[in-house]
Amino acid sequence: MEITFKLFATLGDYLPAGVQGNEIEIEVAEGSSPNDVIKQHNVPQEMVHLVLLNGVYLSAEERGQSVMRAGDALAVWPPVAGG
Repeated sequence: MEITFKLFATLGDYLPAGVQGNEIEIEVAEGSSPNDVIKQHNVPQEMVHLVLLNGVYLSAEERGQSVMRAGDALAVWPPVAGG
């Protein structure tokens, strides 16, 4: 099934080479969780801070329990630092 996967800020480095912008359409297996997709793209868990599924915040627990559906949008942000 196809979903939209968005990686923001420094996480964009984990998108495939040649991707324009911060999002791609990808194929994932039926029953995949957001954590499955994140791991599939080798994004380190310590770099995953804010995760939204279709614009709705997912807690760390929900990221492993939610089941993605065709057409979903998964967006991930790293921790923010600065003053």
